Amino acid sequence: MSVLVVIPARFASTRYPGKPLVQLRGATGKSRSLIQRSWEAAQQIKSADKVVVATDDHRIKSAAEGFGAEVVMTSSSCGNGTERCGEAAELLGQFDVIVNFQGDAPLTPSWFVDDLVASMNDPEVAVSTPVLRCDAAALNGFKEDRANDRVGGTTAVFDRAGKAMYFSKEVLPYTGRNFSDTEITPVFHHVGVYAYRLHALQRYAQMSEGVLERWEGLEQLRFMENGVPVQCVEVDAKGRAFWELNNPVDVERIEKILADQGMT
Repeated sequence: MSVLVVIPARFASTRYPGKPLVQLRGATGKSRSLIQRSWEAAQQIKSADKVVVATDDHRIKSAAEGFGAEVVMTSSSCGNGTERCGEAAELLGQFDVIVNFQGDAPLTPSWFVDDLVASMNDPEVAVSTPVLRCDAAALNGFKEDRANDRVGGTTAVFDRAGKAMYFSKEVLPYTGRNFSDTEITPVFHHVGVYAYRLHALQRYAQMSEGVLERWEGLEQLRFMENGVPVQCVEVDAKGRAFWELNNPVDVERIEKILADQGMT
C-alpha cells in the first residue's frame, strides 16, 4: 500500500493561537517548534511513502520549509484536520492510505501509525485510529484537567470488535474511584491519529457537521453520525509516555517527557 502522511497545521487555533510555532525544549535545552518536532516524529514512520505539512498559513509554511518539510497549501475554509488531509490528498494524487498525523502530538510513537496502516489491510476498514489504555497516572491526569475545567485528552469507548461507540473530551467510561498504580483501568486514551481511504475522505467532505461533532469538537464523530464505522486499534506505548499539546500548561508536561526520554 502507498501511504501519504499529512500533518495538518493551522495558526488560528481557538484554544491556543499560534500553537504550531510554540517552542519546545528537549533534553539538551535546545528548542524546536511544535510543528518541527511533529514532522521529525513522522519521519520515523516506516510505512510512510511521503510526509507533508498541510496548512493555509504562510508563517507555518515558511517555518516548515525552513527545516526541510514539504508543504501543501490548503484552503482556509478547511474546518478541521480531516478536511485539510482530504484536500491535500486530492492535490497530491492517488495514495492507498492517507494518515492524519496530528501536528500537536510530537510524542506519538511511529509504531502507532504502522499499526494503523496494518489495520487497513482489511478492505472493510475505511477509517482507523489508535487507542491506548490509560495507566493510573494518565487517568489521574485526565481527571485533573477536567476538575480544573481544562480540555485534556480524548477518551474512546468501542465494542468487542473494536468499532468505535463514542469519543469524548469527558473521561469515559465513568469510574467513580481512583486506581492504584498496579491496577488496569477501563479507560482508553484516544490518540488523535487517523488512517483513511481516499473514498472516506471524499465522503467526509460531502457530509455536514454533526450535532455531536459540534458539541464535542471532535471531527471523527462526523463519520459516526453518518454511519461510517471507525475502527479502534489498541496500541502499546512500550513504556513511552504520550501526551498531546492541547493547552499552554501542556508545554511543561511535554518538555518534561522530552527530557526524561533523552529526546533532544
